[in-house]
Amino acid sequence: MRKELLQLKRDKLTFGMIVGIPVMQMLLFGFAINTDVRNLVAGVANEADSHLSRQLIADLEQTQVLRIDYVVASPDELESLLRGGKISIGIYIPPDFDRRSIDARRSAAQLLVDGVDPTVLGVANQIRNLPLKFDSIAGQKERASTFEIRPYFNPEHRSSVFVIPGLMGMILTLTMMLFTAVAVVREREHGNLELLINTPISTTQLMTGKVIPYILIGLIQLTLIMAVGDLLFSVPLRGSILELYIASSVFIAANLALGLFVSTVVKTQFQAIQVTIFFLMPSILITGFIFPFEGMPGIIQVIGEALPTTHYIRLTRGIMLRGATLFEMRMELLALAVFTLIAMVAAIQRFTKRLD
Repeated sequence: MRKELLQLKRDKLTFGMIVGIPVMQMLLFGFAINTDVRNLVAGVANEADSHLSRQLIADLEQTQVLRIDYVVASPDELESLLRGGKISIGIYIPPDFDRRSIDARRSAAQLLVDGVDPTVLGVANQIRNLPLKFDSIAGQKERASTFEIRPYFNPEHRSSVFVIPGLMGMILTLTMMLFTAVAVVREREHGNLELLINTPISTTQLMTGKVIPYILIGLIQLTLIMAVGDLLFSVPLRGSILELYIASSVFIAANLALGLFVSTVVKTQFQAIQVTIFFLMPSILITGFIFPFEGMPGIIQVIGEALPTTHYIRLTRGIMLRGATLFEMRMELLALAVFTLIAMVAAIQRFTKRLD
């Protein structure tokens, strides 16, 4: 027992994991699991432009469930924002809104909902029944506003359509990081890495040679996941398969670069596995894979934006389910490319420093 404790004391990384993992789990679960969704990004097309329609928008904003970041001229523009993943809900107020709001038999306005996420659809159902005040309607101080809900991209409300594109990111994160980190550490333990270092190749060439084969392996994994998703769960692919593979290649490279960096920090294969699991937990909890990203506190969102899985999940759901293009989601692709570059440079510099 004393020997094991002394060994643990010497292994600072493992000791840090023992302390850090439960603390991180408590913090992440506490912040990420939030069923009280707030500040979903919304857009509005107010074709009525009347006092009543402006009152409706003000009442919706006061609920703090929606945050109206986009004001557009037509429902077509709302659909474009939905397809690009810019908004979760679009509010369309037709030109005859004032007359519709008085007639209880007709819906007064429409909610264009990103049906990919069941949580967003649940929020839309709450808003539909929300009592809104119209102070200029004679003899009617308060009435229930009736919204027609139009769910997009997942009309059957199947949870597998929401989960599987995100699961692709989880699987690739785990396998790509783990494969690379463990492979490099294993070669160092067996002395093979020193043999490669003595060859007339640069550190950059050595690192690049480690990454490229695993990109191909990752794309094979992606193909298998997509095939299973299509055959067993009928998950659609509405966008370009070529653009999906391009985005996936950048994401795989990001995780491989991160795995290379991990291999320069750890000393054993067991430590490499520990660090990978440590990194995987926030990738599950604060990337929008399960819980709505907009409902998390600001500091957690900042951390989530720094994770490549966050941007890849947006890309896969955008391309596969909404039919979005890489141009529409170029900022997500750019974020992945920047992360890959930073992680690769950091891995090369640290590897060179260890050699010196």
